[in-house]
Amino acid sequence: MPAPVGWTKTFTDPRLCAVIVDRLTFNGTIIETGTDSYRLATTRARAEAPAKAG
Repeated sequence: MPAPVGWTKTFTDPRLCAVIVDRLTFNGTIIETGTDSYRLATTRARAEAPAKAG
């Protein structure tokens, strides 16, 4: 299992990072709400803002 993008900035060992994520999500339940992710939309808006301003 590869380490999720961005996590290796905090956890420098990719293998350890993958294990931590695996343990955090083990037996987890994904709840789909049918709506767009607020965090994803905010992140995309922030990423596009400098491109539009410049």
